[in-house]
Amino acid sequence: MMQEKPSLQLTDAVIFQKDSRHEVLRNVNLYAYPGELIYIVGRVGSGKSSLLKTLYGELPLQVGRGQIAGFSLHMLTRRQIPYLRRRLGIVFQEATLLNDCTVYQNLEFVLRATDWRNAEAIDHRIGDVLSLTYMSHKAHSYPYQLSGGECQRAGIARALLNNPQVVLADEPTANLDPNATAEVMDLFRNIADEGRTVIISTHNIANIRQYPGRTWLLEGGYVTELDPEQL
Repeated sequence: MMQEKPSLQLTDAVIFQKDSRHEVLRNVNLYAYPGELIYIVGRVGSGKSSLLKTLYGELPLQVGRGQIAGFSLHMLTRRQIPYLRRRLGIVFQEATLLNDCTVYQNLEFVLRATDWRNAEAIDHRIGDVLSLTYMSHKAHSYPYQLSGGECQRAGIARALLNNPQVVLADEPTANLDPNATAEVMDLFRNIADEGRTVIISTHNIANIRQYPGRTWLLEGGYVTELDPEQL
């Protein structure tokens, strides 16, 4: 699983909230490799979302160095952000699908917005990600016809469209029942096993125990890696 080049690395980084004067994490030194499943845990306000936002370019990395999916975070320009996000899969707590579009149309919209033009290639790629997320039978359903777990799996399918190197998920199972949570976590495990880096912010310690991976604890302004026995 491990390769020489990490898909993510932060060195002596400082993470700020939206207000660039409010430091939430300091001396951040992290790495992640393809094929790893990694969890971010910590209390509300500990910096989990700010860390993820820094990784996908919504918040600038002002102090320290970082790279993710081949992009230098500390040198990232506004113009580069859309291209960075094509190398990342981003999954939020709510899938926020377009309500007046079917699942297929939601995915097609994203591909066309990211410069896919060939109709056959678009159809093939959508078929691939729907199959991977066990959503092929819901391709022509509208969001209001989906369960919470199905909506989230459609959101994961959307995140996988451009074959990302890294998948970032912010509390992806927070609103799901246990069965839907298990389906989504199985899916994340499979995505990591295919060679992508999967990083999940979560409060659900049971998920970490059932689907083991490295765990980063955010506490008191610092990040430490937990031993599995500490969970």
